[in-house]
Amino acid sequence: MKTILGYLRPHAPRVAVGVTVKFTAAVLELLLPLLLAHIIDDCVPARDLPGVFRAGGLMLLMAFGAAFCNITANRMAAWVSMDMTRQLRRDLYQRTLLLSQAQLDRFSVSSIVSRLTNDTYNVHQMFDKIQRGGIRAPMLVLGGLALTFFQAPPLALVQLGVCSATFFAIWLVTRRGIPRYTRAQEAVDTVVRILQENAAGVRVVKALVCQGRERDRFAAASRASKEAEEAAGCVMAAANPLSDFLLNLGLVLVVLAGAALVDRGRMASGQIVAFLSYFTLIQTATLGLAKLFVKYSKGVASARRIEEVLLAPEDQQVRVPGEAPGPELGMENASFSYLGVEKDLDGASFSLNKGETLGVLGPTGSGKTTLISLLLRLYDADSGVVWVGSRDVSALSREDLRGRFGVVFQNEALLNDSVYENISFLRGLSREDVTAAARTAQAWAFIEALPEGLDARLDIRGANLSGGQRQRLLIARALAARPGILILDSADSALDYRTAAALHAAVRRDCPGVTLVVISERVASLRDADRILVLEDGVIAAQGTHGELLETCGRYRRMAELQMGGLT
Repeated sequence: MKTILGYLRPHAPRVAVGVTVKFTAAVLELLLPLLLAHIIDDCVPARDLPGVFRAGGLMLLMAFGAAFCNITANRMAAWVSMDMTRQLRRDLYQRTLLLSQAQLDRFSVSSIVSRLTNDTYNVHQMFDKIQRGGIRAPMLVLGGLALTFFQAPPLALVQLGVCSATFFAIWLVTRRGIPRYTRAQEAVDTVVRILQENAAGVRVVKALVCQGRERDRFAAASRASKEAEEAAGCVMAAANPLSDFLLNLGLVLVVLAGAALVDRGRMASGQIVAFLSYFTLIQTATLGLAKLFVKYSKGVASARRIEEVLLAPEDQQVRVPGEAPGPELGMENASFSYLGVEKDLDGASFSLNKGETLGVLGPTGSGKTTLISLLLRLYDADSGVVWVGSRDVSALSREDLRGRFGVVFQNEALLNDSVYENISFLRGLSREDVTAAARTAQAWAFIEALPEGLDARLDIRGANLSGGQRQRLLIARALAARPGILILDSADSALDYRTAAALHAAVRRDCPGVTLVVISERVASLRDADRILVLEDGVIAAQGTHGELLETCGRYRRMAELQMGGLT
């Protein structure tokens, strides 16, 4: 909560004004019963009609003044809480963008989405309600108790006992409710994750006729979320009935004791009326606090989840530069494991000179994408050295390292925007650079045929394009900024052999000096590479040129024979 509370500091003057206005409103409300007692005990017995009108008019002014102050303070509270939440959500989003891939894996994307939306809303509600009721309600309770002690100490003791029991009950309920709300938010994460999976894979779900299974999966997650919310709600729901019972019990005790005091002449009838008015104010304020604690419980649970992201340590610090053991790009005995149990990449070593081409071949799960992730420092190697530009990747800043690369991953999304914006990708590139990249990526022919060319709008995830067209746009995006190192991770899997061959030839022709890393299952796409890595179960089983691997690596030779008909 310390971090979240920091977002209120810029608004401290406005909060202070709001507190002052709320304090004024509470004082005005507390004075009303005293004027009522004055009318009943002094003006009515003396038949002082002008005094009744004066006191009544003053009560009317105070009532309007209290209403005006409450409305003003509530509007200020709404403004502060909305602006604070906007800043919080912005910082949370920016921090999310800076999380390492390992941290994103730990939090999960669905949980991040839930924290950015549902959790920030709960924090907004908490601060809004605290500013509205968190000042007024305690003022009414404490002020009412002080005035009742001044008027009738015996009755005030009864009231104090009831209030103490009520606050203890609310505290006990809240203490049990916060952990349950945390579990409820985690259940919401699961619902969001299933929604994301179905939105992203809607075509697969329909093609495999899995709508029924996905409906059942979503229903199960929704039911678990509902049950978790009900468990928290059932605990918190005890607050209001307990408060009602205790306060109504106190009201009965006050009426009985007050009637006895009036009967004995130790208390005036106006005082008992004023006392009952104060008791009603305190009762209303206490019930308001009970509702406030429900918002507080949700808000605290959500704030803790948000702080987990905001306070996540920087786990990829820029370290002291060390001597890289090789030229432009490479690894030496690099090993990595996602779960820390079994190595997903074990003892990888290779090097590549500037302007050369590296081919990576291997079955699914052999560690091809893991190798690329270490080069990009999406993850840190558990052991060994990884270098880029003749420098250890850990000695390069995030901006410097990523600025050297143009990357096309296996699963990348296209924006619901124009073709130009999808290639420029918010980098403000010129249309000439975008056009040149599209030509190199073999995408210009179909872009030119679109009704609006570069200004044609794509559907979400490029649903109005074919798989090959989407891949060529993604390759154009990677080429547009003219990177020094270009990584193509299965980027030609949806292209026919002729287009794939034209693409590789165009990259070599139009991007002289670029260091190229190609991951492919097609031997034809790798045969001209200066070095080819054959991966098996996270280990580089063989490496060399196309001709060398045909002689030394049986797996590579068999794939070449199957794909190229023995023409090597």
